[in-house]
Amino acid sequence: MASHYFGKKVKLDGYKFDSKKEAQFYLQFVKPSGMRFDVHPHYRVLDMFPVGGYKMRGMTYTPDFVLKRPDGSIAHVYDVKAGFTSYSVSTAARLRFKLFALRYHVPVECVIVRKHDFRVKILGFTTKFDEYQCQDVNYELSDIIGC
Repeated sequence: MASHYFGKKVKLDGYKFDSKKEAQFYLQFVKPSGMRFDVHPHYRVLDMFPVGGYKMRGMTYTPDFVLKRPDGSIAHVYDVKAGFTSYSVSTAARLRFKLFALRYHVPVECVIVRKHDFRVKILGFTTKFDEYQCQDVNYELSDIIGC
C-alpha cells in the first residue's frame, strides 16, 4: 500500500503509470505480448442503489492492465503490487477484486515485478493458491487455478 501512495509517477508511450514497477511491467511483459490491452480502464463493480430514500454511490475498479484475447474476451486483469501481504494489498483493494470477479467472472491477478519475470497470485478464494512465476503473459488462468 505504501508504494501506491509514495510511488513515483512515470510517463511512457502516452500512458501515465503509478510507479516505476508498473511501467517496467508494461515495457517487459504487456507491450511485447502482441495482445490487445488497456491501461487503467474503469469497470463498474457496484451499481448505485437506494437506501432510505437516498441513493448510495456505486463503486468502480481500475486495474493497472487488462489484456484481451483475439475474440475480445478478457485474458488477464493485472494489478501491480509491491507484495501479496495485507500491507501491500489493502482491504479495500481486496473487496474491489472480489466485486470485479463477481461481476465479470474473471479474477484479478496481483503481480510482483522482478528483473526477468513476475510472480502472480490470485487472492480471495477459499482455497489458497500458490504464487505462479511467469516469464511472459502467454499463460491461461487454468494454469494457476485449474478452472
